[in-house]
Amino acid sequence: MKTDFETLKGLSQHTIDHLKQSELIDFAADQRADLIDALATEYGVSFATDENIKEQAIEEVEDKFGADNLPENITETEMFNHARKEIIKSFNGENIGGLYLMESLHNIAIRVKNFMLNSELVDDVYCTDEDLIDFLIEKIRLFAPKRDHRDRN
Repeated sequence: MKTDFETLKGLSQHTIDHLKQSELIDFAADQRADLIDALATEYGVSFATDENIKEQAIEEVEDKFGADNLPENITETEMFNHARKEIIKSFNGENIGGLYLMESLHNIAIRVKNFMLNSELVDDVYCTDEDLIDFLIEKIRLFAPKRDHRDRN
């Protein structure tokens, strides 16, 4: 399964659902979709998706060989695959649900905690900073994106 911004939105929904079910945050129900999108954007700073890696690999190949010298289907070339593997290796193979960590899980949890405390979309947070960070680490670690069954038809 390839990851993209929709995967980040899935992680955001996963996070928000667990925070809400555990009664750790409160927000207006009519702003739930906006909160999910905003958190997905925030997660985009901390995680690289397959789509991000593909774009970065294409840029690296273009920088090396020039945009005019690239084959028509660059993603099927050995140079693209090599660039992609090197980018993935730079993340030390750490991923959650196919999303590659660009910083430690602890730092991601701190980033999300700060987001929750400062977001106009979140009405209140009902725990200490430390408890929120620990909760976020535990719940983010458990994220597994749902497979889209529409692709199978």
